[in-house]
Amino acid sequence: MPPAPPPGSPPPRAEASAELLARVPKLLDAMRSVGSGLELHSTLRRICETAADLAHARYAAIGVVDEDGDGLADFVHHGLDEATVRRVGHLPDGRKGLLGALIRDPEPVRLTDLTRDPRSCGFPEHHPPMRGFLGVPIRVQGEIFGNLYVTDKHAGEPFDDHDLAMVRVLATEAGIAIGNARLYEAAQQRERWIDGSVAVTTALLSGGDTDDALQTVAEQARRLSGAAAGIVLLPADGGGLEIVAVDAPQPTNALGAVIPPENGIVAELLAGRPVFVDDAATDPRLNAGPARSYGPVMLVPLCRDGKVLGSLVMPRARGERPFTRTERALGDRFASQAALALTMAEAQRDRERLAVYEDRDRIARDLHDLVIQRLFATGMMLESAQRGSAVPEVRDGVGGAVDELDVTIQEIRSAIFALQQPAEAPTGLRTRVLREITMAAAPLGFTPSHRFVGPVDTAVGDVTGKNLIAALRETLSNAFRHAHAERIEVVVDATATLRDGRPGVRLTVADDGVGVPEGGRRSGLRNLERRAETVGGASRLGPGIGAGGGGTTVLWEAPY
Repeated sequence: MPPAPPPGSPPPRAEASAELLARVPKLLDAMRSVGSGLELHSTLRRICETAADLAHARYAAIGVVDEDGDGLADFVHHGLDEATVRRVGHLPDGRKGLLGALIRDPEPVRLTDLTRDPRSCGFPEHHPPMRGFLGVPIRVQGEIFGNLYVTDKHAGEPFDDHDLAMVRVLATEAGIAIGNARLYEAAQQRERWIDGSVAVTTALLSGGDTDDALQTVAEQARRLSGAAAGIVLLPADGGGLEIVAVDAPQPTNALGAVIPPENGIVAELLAGRPVFVDDAATDPRLNAGPARSYGPVMLVPLCRDGKVLGSLVMPRARGERPFTRTERALGDRFASQAALALTMAEAQRDRERLAVYEDRDRIARDLHDLVIQRLFATGMMLESAQRGSAVPEVRDGVGGAVDELDVTIQEIRSAIFALQQPAEAPTGLRTRVLREITMAAAPLGFTPSHRFVGPVDTAVGDVTGKNLIAALRETLSNAFRHAHAERIEVVVDATATLRDGRPGVRLTVADDGVGVPEGGRRSGLRNLERRAETVGGASRLGPGIGAGGGGTTVLWEAPY
């Protein structure tokens, strides 16, 4: 029989009841604290702290069960300092041991010494010793969310029924708080993806440069998915998928790379099926792909009306968690919206091209039927006047004018021929540069001078050429909108030597405008730098060609 209590002391049951009543106000405060936030991770941390306080435990943790129910997707802990966490290293994944058993059988567990339990598999190196253990399941809307654990009472005593009751009540309240936090986080997540879809649609339908719009798709995909990079692929001419836009924290040379059609993932994507990879390093299909150095990867096709327009790749860093079902669904929906925007943008460009073709035909007809006929008639009148003149100087002057008219007629006929050529005909880099200069002449009010050095058409590759044209367009636009220049000189040098000693091409655009003011907008300059970095080059500014070095000179260079 247990010894009788000392005279005058309260009976054990009364003492236990008093202790339980003393904890009730603290439990109520804890429940109010737990339900005060909507951010999920901070809510989990608050629950851990509260559980440790109520149970007088040194340590507490919440293991969040993953979607498949066979491991932990997250592990939030309390009681371990950062130095100890770093020494321990890998957090529990719930695949084995006592935590794994609690996932498979989510019932309350109370142990005096967890190291003696047959389900325990021991602690990793540098992990502090633990004995007493209390674990209860957390249910959210009837489903198992995870388990709440507390270990080691401060007094070294085992956890009792009162501790179990307190932690169970807290777990119930935690389930409600976690459910609210999850709903809030899901709503916020959907709102972010919707905003990203709107940004992509706006960029594609704004009538700007297609490369810039695709870059916006890559940027939004990376930001919204929490990925380490955003990659856009479009069908390549010879089959497979070509990388046309990349957004990553570090410059990459992946732009322009083609993933061959025999790659298994390419076949899946071109068939309109999304692909989800838990670890790119261990998947043989990604050995030659853009995501081989990453961890979890989400690859979704850009489909519209049964047609695959391309693909969107969102890889996370190695060691990060895989994409959840919700994230996969949102990513797939975002890709569908981007594909719709691409289709609408292409239709808009088709209408614009048709309008341009019709205008070109009209201009060609007017030049042929009106201008050339009038110039020809003027020439005949001048020839008649030349024959009737008795003054040699007048005859010579009129003859020179007639010759000039003949040259002008030939130039107009060449222009008519060029207007009647299809715009899709392949053109060299030199022609594309001249086209940009000619298009810029109208808003500028003058035609920039130009000069070519070296084999511009043959030496410069297609990817570098595309980015050079985009850089030229951006620079000429800046000169018109911001610099108020009256003189611009454009030089394309295909014999340049880059700063690192490699051969390449250098674009120089110098003006005599107002220069770049301190504190002024520099988004255009950042675009130039980004374009250069994506192809392994660089961009920088220098003094202009105005008096005393006024104005700005933009140097943009890249390897062939």
